[in-house]
Amino acid sequence: MTPEAIERAARADPDAQPLTDADLMRMRRTPRTKVIRRALDLTQEEFAARYHIPLGTLRDWEQGRTEPDQPTRAYLALIARDPEYVNRALNPKAS
Repeated sequence: MTPEAIERAARADPDAQPLTDADLMRMRRTPRTKVIRRALDLTQEEFAARYHIPLGTLRDWEQGRTEPDQPTRAYLALIARDPEYVNRALNPKAS
């Protein structure tokens, strides 16, 4: 199939419609802990120790059993944006 034919077939499927701008606005944008951790090339144990997050809590987030609360989502966004700054702030002797 050509890319155009694939696009037409996908749009014809009522169960596979693309998200609208309104859909995207109401969806929560939660930092993905596992994505952040893997981008930093850290194990769960290393990430938890470096950023002072209980290992069990981190595992629960990554396995979808629980979600980070709002302050923690902000903290994860900061880690994603500038992980070395957060590491230096929390672990000054490790620098």
